[in-house]
Amino acid sequence: MSHVLSRRGFLGLGGGVGIAALLTMAGCGDESATGSDTVRILLPGTVPPGWEAVRQKVNAKLTADTGLTLDAQFINWQNYQQQALLKFTSGEAFDNALQALWLNMAQLQQDGALADLTAEVDKHPKLRATLDDRLIKANQWDGKLWGIPQVNSAGRCQHFAVRQDLADRYGFSEITDYDTLERFFYTVKQRGGGTIPYGHNSAFGYLGVVPYPAGMFNAQSWSDPHTIARAFTGRGMFFIFAKDAAQTRSSRPVPFWDDAGVVDAMRRIRRYYLDGIINKDAANADTDTIKSQWAAGKYAATWAMTDGTTSNVMPTLTKAVPGAMVSAVVPYAQGLAAKPNQTFQADNLVVVNANGGNVDRAMKLQDWVSVKENHDLLEYGIEGTDWKPVGDDRFEALTQYSTFPGYGVSWRASLERKASYMTESEEKVFAWAQDYDNFTVDPFASFIPDNKPVEQQIAAMTTVITQYANPLYYGVVDVDAQLDKLKKAAEAAGVDKLQAEMEKQADAYLAKNR
Repeated sequence: MSHVLSRRGFLGLGGGVGIAALLTMAGCGDESATGSDTVRILLPGTVPPGWEAVRQKVNAKLTADTGLTLDAQFINWQNYQQQALLKFTSGEAFDNALQALWLNMAQLQQDGALADLTAEVDKHPKLRATLDDRLIKANQWDGKLWGIPQVNSAGRCQHFAVRQDLADRYGFSEITDYDTLERFFYTVKQRGGGTIPYGHNSAFGYLGVVPYPAGMFNAQSWSDPHTIARAFTGRGMFFIFAKDAAQTRSSRPVPFWDDAGVVDAMRRIRRYYLDGIINKDAANADTDTIKSQWAAGKYAATWAMTDGTTSNVMPTLTKAVPGAMVSAVVPYAQGLAAKPNQTFQADNLVVVNANGGNVDRAMKLQDWVSVKENHDLLEYGIEGTDWKPVGDDRFEALTQYSTFPGYGVSWRASLERKASYMTESEEKVFAWAQDYDNFTVDPFASFIPDNKPVEQQIAAMTTVITQYANPLYYGVVDVDAQLDKLKKAAEAAGVDKLQAEMEKQADAYLAKNR
């Protein structure tokens, strides 16, 4: 991911990833990792440098405090969605995993694969003290909590991270609208000496197109960031609801390709692909690769999230490019006054495996990492080795352990430290994202569609989106010809039935939530 992603390491449904893709393992060699008192967790990404030393420290303290040990299995981001789903459905033994609506969470909940945690939070006072009441309410589905929200802000909005040093050099000191951003991209292409204007990856394709509430390259949504596209599961077939649904109590969903802003964004991305504005390998480039290339100075801009972590790149980037600076460009014509729609549902949640896990172990770990000392150890590493504190709420990373995916196990808004090198631009955006009052509650904020009536069509559409929509998200095909293929394939897969079921359920939600 923002993960959207991040975190926010949002996964594309395509990319040719197979179920049998290799996993990256951690925690091997510790005999305690096979015991009944071991908390087994699934985390996305690669094993962070120094993990084994940190894990030993964590386990020494975790065992002393709770009698438990921790075993983590890291799965490359590009494989995480498919591999995590396989592990749940095959009954594998593990306790915690990162899940989200943009992954498989709705499907897993409806299949009975997730433990109900509604009554568990109040049993763990350290955890409960770190969770805002509004956060718990926003993440309940029909009054039940299926995962522990992992957040460090109220609003979660994707935006551009831009090399401000390049923007200043080329006369773009302030980028506040789409036209200026595009001119910056083309100037970098012409004068940047090989720097690629935008680093895109295989995880975030759809977020450049569909309003969520603004698509990165959807200029129309920049002017009206008040629509959040909906899919039955993950990032499959998106529908866009009527803008006046809250007033008319009629959702009137349409396929995402019927939205003028979406098609315009596809045409723009196609032009960017042909003109070299985005990297040619975007459709197959995994998140970690693009992150490392961004840190090496290869790109003038990339995807970011309002989670306060964008500046973490600064130590590596400034070593690679002395004088480099990063700033945030939010995809809203009105900037931070836009009050974009939000559901306040967490992008990342820790869920408990109902069929192969243990709720008590899992919740004890969540309670344990809700203590600042423990949180800091797991999330930032060994103090003095991997990081050092700067004041009460900041830290300076000393190693690359900071790549640890805390958003998958230990994010707590009240405990998170800001990087000592957080840029002024990110600090402003991050502060804005902390305040619930800076956003508009989406009329479908807690709407979670039921997959069961249309499981067959969802499965068929997953293949259609992978084959026909993903290429449009990256500009690798002609838009008109590919749209025709997409619509025909979608029709054969049952898009009409999906649309009708989405409308039925969404209208019922509106009627229930008058």
